[in-house]
Amino acid sequence: MTTAPAIPADLVRDETAHQSKQFRWISRDGLRLSGEIWTPRTPSKPLPVLCLPGLSRNTKDFHAIAGILQDRGYRVMALDYRGRGKSDWDPNWQNYTMPIESQDIDDAIAHLNLDRFAVLGTSRGGLHAMAMGQRYDKRRLAGVILNDVGPRIEMRAIRRLAANIGRNMTHASFDALAKHLEHGMGPQFPTFTGADWLRYAHQLGSKQHDEVVLDYDAALAHQLASLDEGAPWPDLWPLFDSLEGVPLQVIHGETSDLLSRETCQAMQARHQGMELITVKDQGHTPMLWDEETQLKIAGFLDRLS
Repeated sequence: MTTAPAIPADLVRDETAHQSKQFRWISRDGLRLSGEIWTPRTPSKPLPVLCLPGLSRNTKDFHAIAGILQDRGYRVMALDYRGRGKSDWDPNWQNYTMPIESQDIDDAIAHLNLDRFAVLGTSRGGLHAMAMGQRYDKRRLAGVILNDVGPRIEMRAIRRLAANIGRNMTHASFDALAKHLEHGMGPQFPTFTGADWLRYAHQLGSKQHDEVVLDYDAALAHQLASLDEGAPWPDLWPLFDSLEGVPLQVIHGETSDLLSRETCQAMQARHQGMELITVKDQGHTPMLWDEETQLKIAGFLDRLS
């Protein structure tokens, strides 16, 4: 078992500066997995919110929205999958799969004693949220928010992810990482300022000794290394259809290369009452930093409580 690198105490967080606590649970194969929980001073919302990150992402992606929801009385939890964030790395990279991660998620839900809850899933986390429609009844799964993901994933985005994941893992500074991100992702976030790229860099990496290291196991790259573009893509529509009857909000990045406008329209046609939010000038995935998107997420959750 490999233990994830320690995250320094002086790691810069987003400006919301809301208090969270780390929690741990043990996977079925003995890994120590980690999450964060935001508990409101005055709990006024009975519905907890479970946040699930993207493929190589971590709980820091949810600091801003979790702080907003905490202020509104919500208890919010975010998970680090195995091999990401503060969770242990798996000595066997072949375990970095959706089915095993699903087990870890279910075990975290049991550990947290969640009965009825909502899920906010970003990218891969949204795929997990769709799959939960097949494992949790509609009484327990009170609502789902999908952040820039759906049952059809554009191949150009998969190519981009495969070309980047596991590479350029270390950088001389957060400024250097910010410049690297801007160079690679600038077209998807055309209005980002230097401060925005620096904030994004702090979400993705942490200071270790004299360099900044991305917060995931580079072995995740093996999952995409054998990508066969000629093979048929798995049919994910049954997962999406399992959310029938579950209140659904979909957040779409206007410049996303992963979730297309046409897929969003097809999703709306199949899911009665689906709420669609398009975030202007943001791609894959919307950061959930802007007040307009945050208020729409909060409003959706308020209607479930």
